[in-house]
Formats: sequence, structure tokens, C-alpha cells
Amino acid sequence: MKIDLRSDTVTKPTPAMLEAMFSATVGDDVFGDDPTVNALQEKAARLFGTEAALFCTSGTLTNQLAIRVHTQPGSEVICDKRSHVYLYEGGGIALNALSSVKLLDGQRGKITAQQVQDAINADDIHAPISRLVVLENTMNKGGGCYYTEAEIAPIRALCQARGLALHLDGARLFNALVETHETPAQHGALFDSMSICLSKGLGCPVGSLLLGSHDFIKKAIRFRKAMGGGWRQAGYLAAAGLYALDHHVQRLRDDHARARTIGKILEKRPEVVAIYPIETNIVIFELPPSILAADYVAQLATKGILAVTFGKHLVRFVTHLDFTDQHLEAFTKMLDAGR
Repeated sequence: MKIDLRSDTVTKPTPAMLEAMFSATVGDDVFGDDPTVNALQEKAARLFGTEAALFCTSGTLTNQLAIRVHTQPGSEVICDKRSHVYLYEGGGIALNALSSVKLLDGQRGKITAQQVQDAINADDIHAPISRLVVLENTMNKGGGCYYTEAEIAPIRALCQARGLALHLDGARLFNALVETHETPAQHGALFDSMSICLSKGLGCPVGSLLLGSHDFIKKAIRFRKAMGGGWRQAGYLAAAGLYALDHHVQRLRDDHARARTIGKILEKRPEVVAIYPIETNIVIFELPPSILAADYVAQLATKGILAVTFGKHLVRFVTHLDFTDQHLEAFTKMLDAGR
């Protein structure tokens, strides 16, 4: 048995999801006539209470499209220093939007309205123009911690008062929602744009959604085309998204429960110095200075457990729908192998 906990992106479509994909009715999405893509976009927009949505290949693309639409060359984007848009999108803010970044140091990646207020540049020709704030929910580098509606609302009010746009990198937003019991529409009302990933906890093979106003999405479509992001019979993939939204949201609680069980197992391990609080499906733990994360991850791989390094002495596990109770039962035995 191999246990792959590198990410929730490693999942394979379930048989029922595959059946939905195989039976999809498709067209040409560049012409706007793929009925399944259109159905997914309309369903997502209704779900989040936005005017429109756009189906794209990845969360990186949806994030970068949003940043490109909201900014102009010479703008500045405000986000936490651990943000995916800053660390893991190939320098796209500079490359695609010709904008700079103001990095904040939030609590495990979660920033506050006061921090944003302090980061907004004055009207001074020496400084870039603050135009956009980006939040991430859940926060990957923060161990899957999440924002609640009450925590976001003051940031939203500040952005409205100061004329800044607010974008959500909601790669794992549904993980947050099943914990807070808040609705997609509650969060949709807080942002000018949202990126929602389908290929992580929801288990789709490919795809993310960008949500916003009709005018915003119209501009995003033009930039998507210029970036080579137009696609044709994408309905086969959109069908997976429709299925996931109907069947794979509430089961995210199972991933969270298994992540917490892994945390309890790790608490007993002598090599584990500390574990980030486990709030959703991400487990980050710290090793002592004498053990490099790269060496530890390599050792885990020899036992059949795949993980990723998250720092010099940090390791990350992510639970997902292909990590079952059977895998969880085998996890401890495999961890102890060779001791």
C-alpha cells in the first residue's frame, strides 16, 4: 500500500464522477456554447450569489486573472507573506500584472483590517498605488486555518471605504465553510472576486472557477484568451465540477477528522517537536534542528508514505477523499516500519 499525503490535488475521479464526465454534453467553450461549462458557471454564480463565473484550468490562472483585472501596471497588491499568490504562482503578479506586492505578517497567514489599513500607501508619487487586497481561505501555509465571515467583514468595509478591490483565493474555501457552517453566498457578498478550486478537496481532475460581476468576468475572459487559457470541449471536465458541488462538499468533514487523528498519532512521535493547530485537512509539524525535513520526507517515502517539505524543519500532510479509514489504520504501522 502507498499512502499519498502530498496534497489533496492527487485525487482521482470517483467512478460516479467519471460516469458524469463520460456522459457530458459538450460544445466549444471558446465560442461560449459548451452547455456543461455554461451550466457549471451558472451553478457556481448562483451558489455564491455573484453575477457570473468563469471555468479555468487552475487556481493559479483564476488568481492571476483576478489580479490582472483589478490592477494596472504600477499598482500594489496587499497580502500575507505566506500567500499562494505570492509564493507559488511563478512571480505572476509581477509578470502578468506588472504590479508590486506589500507583504503582511498575519497570524498563521490571516491578516486583519488594521494591518491592511497600515499597509495602504499614501497618495505619493514615490509609492505604487494600493489597489487590491488578497485573502486566502483556508490558509495553506498556516496549516489550513480559516477566516470566518466576521473576520473578513471589517477588511471588506475598509476596502470599500478606501477604494481597494478585495479578492479571495478560495482554493479550499469549502473546507472552511463546512467547519463554520457559513454559506457560499455569505462569503460571495464579501468579495469583488473569488477563485474557487475544484481539483483539491472536491476531487475533480482539473479546474477552478473565477467569480465576480458580469463586467469583471468579461474582462477576465479577454485576459484568459491572451494567456492561452481558452479551451474547447471543456464540458467533460466541467461535468466533474457539477458532480463535486452536488456530492463532495459535506464529505470534507471526513478529511478533517482523519487529519486530526493523524495529529494525535504525531503527538506521540519522539521526532515531532510541534504540530500546527489542525482546523481542516492540513497537518504541518515541526522536526528538531537535528532532522532536516527533506531527509525525513525521503525516509517516509521508503516506507510508502508520501509527504512534502514545508520549510527546513517542517513537513506537511494533506488528507483527501482517496485517503480512507483503511489508509489511516495502516498509517501508524507504516510510520513505525524499520524502527
